[in-house]
Amino acid sequence: MQARMKSKANADVMTAIQHFYKAIHASGVDPRVLGLVHLRVSQINGCSPCVFAGIESAKKHGETDQRLHNVVAWRETPFFTEAERAALALTEAATRIQDGAPGVTDEIWDAAAAHFDEKQLSALNLEIALTNFFNRINHTIREQAGKTW
Repeated sequence: MQARMKSKANADVMTAIQHFYKAIHASGVDPRVLGLVHLRVSQINGCSPCVFAGIESAKKHGETDQRLHNVVAWRETPFFTEAERAALALTEAATRIQDGAPGVTDEIWDAAAAHFDEKQLSALNLEIALTNFFNRINHTIREQAGKTW
C-alpha cells in the first residue's frame, strides 16, 4: 500500500476554517453538544482520527466516559437530553444522505428547531458539514488516529 502524500495546508484555507469555527463557537450552542455532533458524524463515517480527537476534546469540556461510549447508541440510552437527542438526530440525517436516505425530514428539523434558535441551528449545520469535510479528507489521505495536527 502506497503512503499518501500530505502537503502543507494552504494558509488561506486554514484562516477560512478558523473563521468557521469561531462562528460555530460564538453561536451559543453548548460546546458539549458540538462535541457530541462531531463525534457522531465521525463514528458514522468511520473516521478514526476525528473520533479520537473528538473524544479528547469532549473530555476537556467535561464530557463523561459513560456518555461518550454511548453516543453510538444514543437512542437506546437515558444519558442524553431532549436537545442533545434532537441535535444527534439532525446530525445523523444530514450525514447519512447516501443510497437514497431521506435526509433531514421536517420532523427532524422541527425537533431541532424546538431546542435551538436560527443562529444555533446554523452553527450545528456548519459543525456537521465541517466534520464531514474533515472525515473525507482524513479518509482520502489515510490519516490515522492519535496523531496531532
